[in-house]
Amino acid sequence: MEITEKAYAKLNLSLDVTGKRPDGYHDLVMVMASVELCDDVTVSLRRDGAVTAESSLPWLPRDERNLGVKAARAYFAALGEDGLGAEIRMVKRIPVGAGMAGGSTDAAAVLRALDRLTGADLGEDRLREIALSVGSDVPYCVSGGMALAKGRGEILSPLPELPACHVVICKPSFSVSTPDLFRQIDARAIRTRPDTAGLTAALERGDLAGVARRMYNVFEDVLPRSGGEIGAIRGKLLDSGALGAIMTGTGSAVFGLFDRRETAEKAHAALAGEYRDCFLTRPAGRIGRGETGAGHDG
Repeated sequence: MEITEKAYAKLNLSLDVTGKRPDGYHDLVMVMASVELCDDVTVSLRRDGAVTAESSLPWLPRDERNLGVKAARAYFAALGEDGLGAEIRMVKRIPVGAGMAGGSTDAAAVLRALDRLTGADLGEDRLREIALSVGSDVPYCVSGGMALAKGRGEILSPLPELPACHVVICKPSFSVSTPDLFRQIDARAIRTRPDTAGLTAALERGDLAGVARRMYNVFEDVLPRSGGEIGAIRGKLLDSGALGAIMTGTGSAVFGLFDRRETAEKAHAALAGEYRDCFLTRPAGRIGRGETGAGHDG
């Protein structure tokens, strides 16, 4: 028996760094959203204790550097089942090194699939505990949807769904070093911070324009020279009619929110002529227990 789970991409509508912790991690405050752009993750059980992974991107690692493999091993350790293993196959659509939690959402999909395959039904809270041992974004990706995330990203509070809209995502050809950005954040004072309270209040009102106006990512202020292209993409999205546009995570992908499909399609077409990794998609709801979710339209 095998199970295929949709692994939805993550976007940061806001991202703030509030301090460095004694354990070396940083305290974050983020408003997170899932979109329908997704990978497909197919998992089956093995009885020999081995965990194998293959991907539509053959250069991705197949050992524990692959978060899907790491997640499977963490899940079996939590069950105390050293004789169980997994075969994992991933069809990748989420670009790598984009700040969209591509590896983390695949890992979360592995956890959901294994919980169904084994019949253990550990529950969302326990899956998130296991997920945190895999990576900071993985607990959020277990269920996705709209959430306020604090701590390393594991302290999660549900938020109202993003009002109906269209999302254009564009990633330049380069990625940005996450450790380098955190070093830059540590080395200087953050002068401008997101209006997280105002953003969440706009979500409560169902005010898409209010959400878009308040989107902000502190990492955009400490980008290296390559960040100029990130700013250029943001400018093109805004010039094409986006209500708001920012970089997600530590980059390098940039996204814009659009209230009209026609406007979003034109923006997507214009950027897709310049950038290979360009997607038109929509917000995705929270993943319920036992659901594999819907497809993508990007």
